[in-house]
Formats: sequence, C-alpha cells, structure tokens
Amino acid sequence: MQRPPQEDFDGGKVTGDMLTRTYDLVEQVQYLYVRVVKAKDLPGKDLDPYVEVRLGNYSGTTRHFVKKMNPEWNQVFAFSMDRTQVISVLEVNMKDKDDSVGRVMFDLNEIPKRVPPDSPLTPQWYRLEDGSGSKVKGELMLAVWMGTQADEAFPESWHSDAATVSGADALVNIRSKVYLSPKLWFPEVYVKAILGNQELITKVSRSKTINPIWNEDLIFVAAEPFEEPLILSVEDRVAPNKDVIVGKCLIHLQYIDRRLDHRPMNSKWYNLEKHVIVEGEREEIKFASRIHMSLYLEGGYHVLDEPIDYSGDLRPTAKQLQKSSIGVLELGILNARRLLPMKTKDGRASTDAYCVAKYGHKWVQTRTIIDSLSPKWNEQYTWEVFDPCTVITIGVFDNCHLHGGDKPGGQARDSRIGKVRIHLSALETDRVYSHSYPLLVFQSTGVKKIGEIHLAVRFTFSSLMNMMHLFSQPLLPKMHYIHPLIVEGSWNDKQTKMYNLRHQASQMVSMSLSRAEPPLRKEIVEYMLDVKSDMWSMRKIRANFLRIMDVLGGLIAIRKWFDQICNWKNPITTLVIHVLYRPRQPPFIDTRLSCADDAHPDELDEEFDTFPTSRRIDIVRIRYDRLKSIAGSMQNVAGDIANQLERLDSLLSWRDPTATKLFVISCLIAVIVLYFMGFRVVILVTGFYVLRHPWFHHNLPSAPLNFFTRLPARIDSML
Repeated sequence: MQRPPQEDFDGGKVTGDMLTRTYDLVEQVQYLYVRVVKAKDLPGKDLDPYVEVRLGNYSGTTRHFVKKMNPEWNQVFAFSMDRTQVISVLEVNMKDKDDSVGRVMFDLNEIPKRVPPDSPLTPQWYRLEDGSGSKVKGELMLAVWMGTQADEAFPESWHSDAATVSGADALVNIRSKVYLSPKLWFPEVYVKAILGNQELITKVSRSKTINPIWNEDLIFVAAEPFEEPLILSVEDRVAPNKDVIVGKCLIHLQYIDRRLDHRPMNSKWYNLEKHVIVEGEREEIKFASRIHMSLYLEGGYHVLDEPIDYSGDLRPTAKQLQKSSIGVLELGILNARRLLPMKTKDGRASTDAYCVAKYGHKWVQTRTIIDSLSPKWNEQYTWEVFDPCTVITIGVFDNCHLHGGDKPGGQARDSRIGKVRIHLSALETDRVYSHSYPLLVFQSTGVKKIGEIHLAVRFTFSSLMNMMHLFSQPLLPKMHYIHPLIVEGSWNDKQTKMYNLRHQASQMVSMSLSRAEPPLRKEIVEYMLDVKSDMWSMRKIRANFLRIMDVLGGLIAIRKWFDQICNWKNPITTLVIHVLYRPRQPPFIDTRLSCADDAHPDELDEEFDTFPTSRRIDIVRIRYDRLKSIAGSMQNVAGDIANQLERLDSLLSWRDPTATKLFVISCLIAVIVLYFMGFRVVILVTGFYVLRHPWFHHNLPSAPLNFFTRLPARIDSML
C-alpha cells in the first residue's frame, strides 16, 4: 500500500500523520523482500535468461527472456518468515533455460531490516558465483531487506503464499491491490445523443418544418478520462422502422464547458455532417446542417453508483466544491474462520479467499490466501472521511481464476462468500472496534452462512465542531435540491430515470476497474455496489413491512385500545367517544380518488380480463414486466417509510451517539426557551417564520430536516 508523506495537523483538517499510522490494527508479519532489477555481462550470446529466488522449499521465478544479454526484470519477491524460521540462507540463481549460469548467496542474519517510511534500499551489483564459490562472468543487480506487510513493495510483490500457483496470470490474481473508482460526471445535452453504450432519443419534434425544435434534456454518465466521444445525430423517420440520418456531429467531452452551479450555460451552434458515397466507392463528408445545443458537464452533483442509504461518498464531482476531510477511517482485515469449501480442486474441496473493501472512490483488494478455510490476511488500509453518515462495505470472495487462468469462454466467476457493511456514524471516535462478523450470502435455496470475518475498525475525526456542523448540512450536494436533475414526468418516471443513471454509473465503474491489473472483475463490483437492489422482491417488501410494524408497535397498541372502545370493553370511555364524534356528511363515490377519470385503456382491459387470463402471452408478458416495475417502486416506498421510522427510533436507541447527544441538547434548549419566552410567543414567532414572504425562502432543506436525514436506519443490515 502506498503510504502518503507525514505531515502535521493543521486547522482541524486530516493530514498525513493520521494517514501514515503504523500497522497497529493487524498482526505484524515479517517478510524477506528480494528485488531482482537486471543483469549484465552474461556469458554467451544465445541465452534465454531468467532468475530463480529460493528460500528453503519456496521459490519464485522472474519473467523469461529470449536471447537477451542485458535483461531487466524489476520484480519483487516476498517470503513469509513464519514458514521459514529454520532456514538461514537465501539463494538467487541466474539460469539459462534449465541450466545454471551463476548464483548469489545471502546469510539471513546479515540482511538489513527496513521499517517504513524509511527510504527504500538502493539495489547493488553482485558478481555471480558457481557451485564451489568461485566468481564467474556476469553480474546481477539486487536489493534484499527484511520488512513487514506495511512495506510499500508488499502489494506488487510475489508472495511465498502463492508458491503452489503456476502461471503469471494466476500470480497477478492473488496480489493485494488498491483501486480508485473513476471520477464520474453528468454531461447534459439537448437532442438525441450516443455516449459509449448509452443512447437517448428525444421525442419527435412537434414543429413539422425544416427547423425542428426539441427543447429536451438528455442526461448521461461519463467517466474520466473522457475517452469516448459524444455522437449526436438527427434522423428523419420516413417510414415505420426506417430512419434516414440527416447529419451527425462528434464532440469530445474534454473540450466542453463544466458547470459548478445552477446558472444557465451559453448555448452554441454545432455543425452536422453527412457521409455521402460518391461514385460507389469514395466516401465524402459534406456539410448537412447545424444544431443548437447547450452542452456541458455537471460538476455540482454527486453521481450515485450505489444506493444512497449505504453510500460511501456523497461529495459533488467537481473538486472545487469538495470540502476538506473531517477524519480518517482505518480498517484492519485480520482473518476469516470456519469458511465453507467453495469449489473442488484436484479431487478435494478448497477455498482461495480474498477480501475487497470499498469506501468512497477507493477500492482495495487483499492478496489471495491459497487453499485455506481459515485465511489470515493481516492487512491494513486507510481512507479519508468527508461525511460520517456513510458506510464502508467489505466483501469476501473465492478466487476462481487460478491454476491456468480463466476457463474457456470466460465463464469463470469468483464466488461470493459474503459481505459486511459498517456505518461510520455508529462508531465512537478513536476507538478500535475488533469484532467477528458473519458472512451471509443469499442464494436461490435461501440464506446461508459461509463463515466469519474478523475486522478491526477505527474512525478518528480531527474536529468535533466540524463533525457537529455536518449534521445541519444537506446529505447530498446543494445542486440536488436547488436544481434537481430530473424535474418533468411522474414520480415513477423520475425513479426509473434515476435508476437508469445509477445503473450506467455502476457499469462504468465496473468497466474501469476490470481494466486494472490485476482486474477487479465485474461480478465483484456489481455485488459490492448492490446493483440489483431496486429489483422487485417479495422477500424485500415483506421485510420492509415488518420493519414498519416493528417501529409502529406503539401505534398498534393504540389501535388495540380503539378496538376495545368499539367493542364496549370500557362503556364509560365509549360513551365519551360517542359524544365527541359526529359525522359531518355522508360518504360518496369519488372518481378522482378511484383513479377512474384518467384510466388507460390497457389498464381497463387488464382489470376486466378473466381469471385465469384469456389474453395472448405477449400481452401478459408486457403486463407482468409493468407490474414488476410498479411493484419495485412500491417496494422502494415501503423501504423509505421504514427508513424514516427507524431514524426516529435510532434517537432513543443511541445508534448514533453524536446525533442523540445533539438531539438531547436541542430538547434542553427548547425547554429553556419555552419556559422563559412562553408558549404563545414561540407559536407567534413560528407562525411568522412559516408565513414569511417567498423572497426569504430557499430551496435547501432546513437544518432539522438535514439532521433527521442523517440519522441511521437499518437498511445497511439487510441482504
């Protein structure tokens, strides 16, 4: 893991000293590091050189070169000293095919120790020797030192844990790795556009002239660096399923303007070109027309690539709008216990486990522990924290890409072992939480416990005042409230568009991380981002209903009391209620309440259909898909209601200690104000505030609403 430079605390900001703490959350493991840089003056001209590093029964080899006199490798090997305590000699062999060219021997007692963040050791030239100790022709540049897993060379090195794994691709697949999600932007355009695999089309222009008008907003998700251009085209629908391209325009996103607030951007004319085939062979580009657009990248929004209820980052995209960090999150991935075998290898059950942790835009992956049901990683990672109302996600997976690489056809997929979510606002500052969490995975056969993972977590904030101030701020950037991205359409249409944007964002993150080395594969990213969380599930809607019923226990008790009144369990109370209750007017049929005045013909046909259905299978399939879409929205509404009720309940259960303390202090202040000012004065002031002129209104949520939104719910504990 790359360690940042040490700095001092200044002005309540998170500095390098907090990020460069020692490996104190995990067990220190001693490693012998060998960096093989290059060789020179080797004998012969037809050598196929490579280097073998051997420590006892463990050995690793560099890349093989063909007929190269001065090869350069620059590879690092790490040997765990826990498994080689009785060995006293390190042997580095220079080989040609299977023949030995020479070797260099090291006494382990004379190898220097290096403690980060010391400067790295400078490689030195060593003369090769034969088996008898005599000098031979050729020199090898090496650096040898003792260190721990905190060493900066640890993530890129070959490990003795992988001694049984063959193949360069397999070795890459088990290394530790730190990943960074690409920074995502919202480019907003008017008219039809194609960006990568995203395609949006405006409605057919109502202006049936040679100057069509659309006046529509098309929103895409783009990832830095902006490699794919935006392709705009205007098409003329001359017949059903037949469109003629009037003109095209290709725009590179890195050259367009960026918007940081809600102020209007200048629009401009773009030339449309048309490709014409001349003389049957030669293609000629001609000017076709021009299109008027306002095209820009939105930097004031946060592009959600995961559900907002357990997101790890809520900052706007533009760096100019991002505030300084308020603390540091440290995670120690210690070990796992009682893992179930995930696959069969060489006729026996085994598991090759590794962990992936995601917080904000930074992803980390531990090394893979080969063939162990109780793997020990002892790796520590650090993140900057910008908002305490965020969640870190840790997933455990079985590596299925070892021993020869992927299966034919690319069908090999890393198996899910389980994941854990930890809400930062529930952690006390500067306290180390060391717990074992169950690893649960939900399959078609039901929920299954596959083992436990032992984690150590510490959250430290630099300024208590900054921390408390955040609870009065909106959860999302201000642009989401001042100028919402999606304004037009019904509530269901807005939810569908937001889901599509989040889906595109998660797909871009998945594609970006899959191109890293070693790759963070698509199935891993989608599982960590919970891509299919909005899909309809009877289990989820039932779980949300039970969450609501659990919080509404008091109201249920009131309902039972009301039933007792209706059943005359207490006659005196029932008579009093009869005196107070008088119906004012008789009930009547309300067509608007019944949604009968604007019912769609297809909805009426579905309602008056027979049971079982008598309609064609294609119509039933369309209606079923529509039902799943509507049910998914109902599921989200039920989950949102459960979230609000659980946030109220969290104030009494002290799930968020900081928020509860602020609430108690606010209640105490309110009691004092009511006592000295009087109830009438408070009501008068409140009335003037509520009825204030629109000039004094603003679109941002109030401080109490922001405080309530930041309270924790139990949705991050759901599968």
